Amino acid sequence: MAKFRIIVSDPETGTSKTVELEEARAIPLIGKKIGDIIDGTVLGLPGCKAQITGGSDKDGFPMRPNVHGGVRRSVVLSGGVGFNPEKRGERRRKKVRGNVITDEIVQINMKIVEKPK
Repeated sequence: MAKFRIIVSDPETGTSKTVELEEARAIPLIGKKIGDIIDGTVLGLPGCKAQITGGSDKDGFPMRPNVHGGVRRSVVLSGGVGFNPEKRGERRRKKVRGNVITDEIVQINMKIVEKPK
């Protein structure tokens, strides 16, 4: 069954909090994409809204927003998530995970976009 380690960042204060979700509490996140906004009650932060910014799977491959689906793919990258080029114009084929949360994802990164008033 799904077990997620969720890192929730607060851009206003610059702090982050780790939340572990298992079994039934993790099910609402499966099928969500990078960029989706979810309710904070799932994370134990009532009244807040959080946006999914990324994550990584069980083998450490990062989620990339422009790779569609929940599968692992080998794509040519010139920079960004999953590849840091050493030379100008360098491109390389790297394995990355798609932008959909599946049960193979272990870590999910989120940021708070709305706080209760």
